[in-house]
Formats: sequence, structure tokens, C-alpha cells
Amino acid sequence: MANHAIIFYDRYIACLNARDWKRLGEFVAAGAIHNGRPLGVDGYRAMLEENCRDIPDLQFKLDLVMADEAHIASRIRFDCTPRGEFLGLPVNGRRVVFHEHAFYTLAAGKIAEVFSVIDKAGIEAQISL
Repeated sequence: MANHAIIFYDRYIACLNARDWKRLGEFVAAGAIHNGRPLGVDGYRAMLEENCRDIPDLQFKLDLVMADEAHIASRIRFDCTPRGEFLGLPVNGRRVVFHEHAFYTLAAGKIAEVFSVIDKAGIEAQISL
């Protein structure tokens, strides 16, 4: 069953990278929660659209994925150039490379909850050079 979860997750990441927002409901549950905030599909989509506005070259590259029937854990690599401030840091169009660690709970075949941590210290170290 874990292979099904990984295939599902690969399709979800492809959807994000294609900015195919109309398909997001295929992957994200109606009552989705992100880092403790109830967003639902519309709020989740708004969050992703904002991320893409702030980082036009944003692409999700999977470094590591582990899954079982109800959970997915991943390490996602980003190599991008955020506009202006990013996570409160003055990146201002400089290229940065960082990782996100994301943990998903699946329910009824969709993402019901996400816990996400971004390596902000890694970004700080790059922009202070």
C-alpha cells in the first residue's frame, strides 16, 4: 500500500509544479489543515498561489519520501529566487537553496493534515554572505 501513497504523492507534487490548481481537490481534503490552521482546499490553494507569486521559479524537488497507508514524510528541495522578503528575511531576488520537511496525514485517499518545517536558518546563512 505504501507504493500507492508514493505514487499519489508524486502526482500531487507534479500538480503543484504544473500550477494545475483546478486539480488540487483531487489531492487535498475539503477540511485540510496546514500547521494547525484549517484551510480547506480553497485556503490551501490560496497559500500555494501566494507562494508562487512570491517565488515565481518555485519548483518542488523530492529528495526523500517515505510512506505508509496513512502517512507521507518528505524532504523537499528548493533552488529558487524569492522576490522581496521570504519568511521575514530580506532575500530580495537572491538565489537560495533550502529544504522543507513535510509530514502528511491521509484520510479517504487525500491530504487531510500537513505539518511543514522550512530550514530558515539555512536561508539566513546564505543571504548573510
